[in-house]
Amino acid sequence: MPNFVFAYHGGKMPETEEEGAKEMAAWGAWFEQMGSAVVDPGNPVGMSKTVSADGVEDSGGANPVSGYTVVSADTIDAACDMAKGCPILKHGTVEVAEVHVIDM
Repeated sequence: MPNFVFAYHGGKMPETEEEGAKEMAAWGAWFEQMGSAVVDPGNPVGMSKTVSADGVEDSGGANPVSGYTVVSADTIDAACDMAKGCPILKHGTVEVAEVHVIDM
């Protein structure tokens, strides 16, 4: 079964400890709902930089990544159905991409 990366864009840090606990509970419930399909629950990420042939851009680009998760699903459509339950959708988006394994 193929793996898919959920790349999170947007979202916001909780302003209070209570909001943080509520957000963590929502993420935990979503991961629990997906069960063994969660290959790597991932993490939020810090400020990103974009590296190109022209140099390094400090802004992270037009739509910087704010976190990731890796799941296993039969198809990209099935992975997208899983992503529809993601808590980040209140404040951001989820980009879904299949991981292609290349033998080297």
